[in-house]
Amino acid sequence: MGTNTVGHALSRLLERAVGPACAVLAFFVVPAALLAGPAAGWRAVLPMMVAVLGALAVAALHTRDRVVPVVAVVVVVSSGLGTVLSEPPTLEQATGVATLLEITGLLLLICLIARYAEIRQAFVFCTVLGVLASTALLRLQVPATAMEVVAQSVFFALGAVAAAAGGGGLRTLETRRIRAVHEARRSQRLQLAGDLHDFVAHDVSGIVVLAQAAQVISAAQPEKVLGLLQQIEASGRQALDSMDCAVHMLRSSDGTSPRDWGSTDETQLVTYGLEDIEGVVDRFRASGRADVRLHLDRSPERLPRVPREVASTAHRVVVEALTNVRRHAGTTPWVTVSVTPDFAKPEPMLIVSVTNGTPSVREAGGGHFGDRWGTAATGLEGLAERARALGGSLEYGGHGEHGWRVTALLPLG
Repeated sequence: MGTNTVGHALSRLLERAVGPACAVLAFFVVPAALLAGPAAGWRAVLPMMVAVLGALAVAALHTRDRVVPVVAVVVVVSSGLGTVLSEPPTLEQATGVATLLEITGLLLLICLIARYAEIRQAFVFCTVLGVLASTALLRLQVPATAMEVVAQSVFFALGAVAAAAGGGGLRTLETRRIRAVHEARRSQRLQLAGDLHDFVAHDVSGIVVLAQAAQVISAAQPEKVLGLLQQIEASGRQALDSMDCAVHMLRSSDGTSPRDWGSTDETQLVTYGLEDIEGVVDRFRASGRADVRLHLDRSPERLPRVPREVASTAHRVVVEALTNVRRHAGTTPWVTVSVTPDFAKPEPMLIVSVTNGTPSVREAGGGHFGDRWGTAATGLEGLAERARALGGSLEYGGHGEHGWRVTALLPLG
């Protein structure tokens, strides 16, 4: 399991533990308040009990509708009446402890409201509760002058400000986390959409070529139509498999690959690698008449040293390049695909190259490959961005008179 999975599991465990913990604390708060009532005075104990229970209720039930505003109103009324109707200032120890516990409950409630409440409600309730928390000590002792009263209240209001800032900071972190999750999922979906486009376009373009070939030879060589239909079926199944893979990833809650359904590691998004390039080239060779040559270093001591993301990008480059050849230079006499890791350089690189010769017949619609730079290079531009993100490069352009070459340099570090 990845770090994100462990962190998510711990977060869920803590969330589930909050409710029972708050229930246990509430179970002890009520008897303690009843026992302390005769010594501390009910006018001090009741607001304290309401404030503490209110903070526990918000901590445990903040996800339910209207719990936060209802609890806040009850606590405001209780603490407000406790201050207005309090007995003459007293320095009784039990009363002082009850008042300090009430202030603690108010500060915790301010933090929770700033964290969970709607912004306007949070501003109003935090302000009112902050005033009540900063003036609660006046029940115990009133300073000699009004200036001292204001100074004392302002000083203790700093605690309310700190509590509100703490809750607001937690709200901001949660907002950023949710935004990051949405951005990550959006990025994954865009990547999957690109995969789906590249792989399905490759297979569908092969189906189109085979269907056209079947139409041409159906009258002169009907015995070959069955073989072409079988190839069309195989290409169609491959396209369906690619779509199924992408749909399964999109449907999963964390966007992981069905090959490892329980993992949230981003590397599990990589579905294809160097070992799949040979199959891509074979299907391309079977669906056309070009002489297709593949140079792929299958050395067991080198192949495992290629990172999965680099291998996936190399596979994508080959798929996109061959798809463009099929769509825009279908009559090319030869195509060369080369995938070679070079560990001799100071920085080891995986060199991926796809080159096609000059088409023997102009494609329908006129023009050669280079004339269709816009349509041919749209997918390559995205792959160039991906190569740059890996620290490499991807170049493409004319080769020979009317040929085309795509070359990617991908670092293996």
